[in-house]
Amino acid sequence: MSLPPALTELVTYFEPLSTVRRDFRGAVTLHTPGVNVLALNATYLPDAAPDRLPLVLAWHQAQEMPALVAATVPLPGQAVGTLRVGTYHPVLGSGAIVAEQVSRLSLPAWAAVLAEAHGTPEWAAPLARHLAARLEADPAWTLLIAYAGGEAVGALLGRAEAAGGGAAHLWGTLDPVADAPLLNAAHELGGNLRASLPDTSPLSVADEVNVFFHLLDQLEKPEQPT
Repeated sequence: MSLPPALTELVTYFEPLSTVRRDFRGAVTLHTPGVNVLALNATYLPDAAPDRLPLVLAWHQAQEMPALVAATVPLPGQAVGTLRVGTYHPVLGSGAIVAEQVSRLSLPAWAAVLAEAHGTPEWAAPLARHLAARLEADPAWTLLIAYAGGEAVGALLGRAEAAGGGAAHLWGTLDPVADAPLLNAAHELGGNLRASLPDTSPLSVADEVNVFFHLLDQLEKPEQPT
């Protein structure tokens, strides 16, 4: 059993940024202590098979991490958010907001924008430290920041794909008007851009597939074989 293509894309993008990958009965878990990015601390499920969920829940609890799961089908538990995965085609952006590529030296400022967009400014420094080591030796990654009147209002991390094109998963912006300039800039880097958008973004992607993130409830453990 393998993951649906949309989940495989997310895992391919986020795994190089994570600390641990765990494969279990068709599911893939990314675990990144000290970083609060949801996609770096989630189990990606191929389906909603009920016999797997309690085992996934138990593993997360043993790591003292929330049992966050992602799937392309509805799951039990508390809904956390939805990503729309697909192909991004450039749209007309606001002339008041511009996006530009910045150097790795700008990583602390880049992380500060992302953390502020999620209302967690205290996570900016840990996120910057974590990503610095992973981006240093990998030229495929590109940091992008959107500015409005000189003020940073959005951040995006683009990745060039070996087969051509690129990927860019929009984690969050301070102003949804910044979404288009950021993704347009990522598209200009390589074209054929695969992207995921949070359900709060006003943009859309072609061939859209929804990926649902849930926190698992307390579930009954599966019966042990006799």
